[in-house]
Amino acid sequence: MESNEKQITVTSPLLPDIDEFNTLLKEIWDSKWITNNGSFHKQLEKELAAYLKVPYISLFTNGTLPLITALQALHITGEVITTPYSFVATTHSLWWNGIMPVFVDVDPSNCGIDPNKIEAAITPKTTAIMPVHCYGKPSDTKAIQEIADKYGLKVIYDAAHAFGVEVDGKSILNAGDMSTLSFHATKVYNTIEGGAMVMKDEQTKKRIDYLKNFGFANETTVVAPGINSKMDEVRAAYGLLNLKQVDAAIEARQKVAQAYRETLKDVEGISYFDDMPGVRHNYSYFPIFIDAEKFGKTRDKLYFEMKEANVLGRRYFYPLISEFSTYRGLPSATRENLPEAYKLADTVLCLPMHHDLTSEDIERTLKFFKK
Repeated sequence: MESNEKQITVTSPLLPDIDEFNTLLKEIWDSKWITNNGSFHKQLEKELAAYLKVPYISLFTNGTLPLITALQALHITGEVITTPYSFVATTHSLWWNGIMPVFVDVDPSNCGIDPNKIEAAITPKTTAIMPVHCYGKPSDTKAIQEIADKYGLKVIYDAAHAFGVEVDGKSILNAGDMSTLSFHATKVYNTIEGGAMVMKDEQTKKRIDYLKNFGFANETTVVAPGINSKMDEVRAAYGLLNLKQVDAAIEARQKVAQAYRETLKDVEGISYFDDMPGVRHNYSYFPIFIDAEKFGKTRDKLYFEMKEANVLGRRYFYPLISEFSTYRGLPSATRENLPEAYKLADTVLCLPMHHDLTSEDIERTLKFFKK
């Protein structure tokens, strides 16, 4: 029987002040310019590039379309090596481009693609690697780049979880050829729906901006078969206001992570990630991994007990992408090829993690781990 207590959600959207937002909406209404590279769109691109410490950024209407567009822009074909431990959009972007995904196993220390498994998966058809900074944990970008350079491959990072993440003061979004971001409502920073692509030079940004607007270079010239994936002015204005408060939200998330770790460090059968040295984390998720034998119950038993008490965790990522019907027949989708990924998927539970959690919310969540 479900609890009557307040529901504690696994995430909660960062919302701008409604009065400030209404002020910007009034400006949009007065200008009658609501899309097509308006003033708020331009301002948000400029401010995001500065905040994220990247040279160029292009805004999109969601986080999936920049992945699809990056593959188009870099003329990726054939096979792309990627991870099964991610949200389905990662692999769907390949499928939509007629590209064969080749899954390799993950490194349990960061849940990202294991560089030691990449070379064995390379064939004459391989053209790129698409890693994921899972839960905002930086992938081993140096090792991945060395492999890409050795074999002449492109690297596109799915950095949907990695807003603001830095290693030794430098943005991880500058790794590889391109990185893509999601600004979905569930993310640390959101524009309701939205996304972005990070690139390294002005010419590439120009090409991306053409591709996301049907391929138009000017009123009468279409330079490529583009798509319509522009961000509108309303969401750009919303994003500008959220950018002012995202640091405070990340700080609040960090305190939640500290509270979780303080209790969970003494719980047998529960493992989690500590902060990585030299990394500025964004605390986008708090995954735990459950050893059923040591903890005394399975992940699924715990998940449903919490759900019944109105504490909503998430089995993220379960099942693996490689288990979905579209992909399960691929030669690389087997449990034998992906033992670490399957183990993570079968034991992971993301605890509630967001800026709005109260001390009472945290205590209610942690009671499931106290004897």
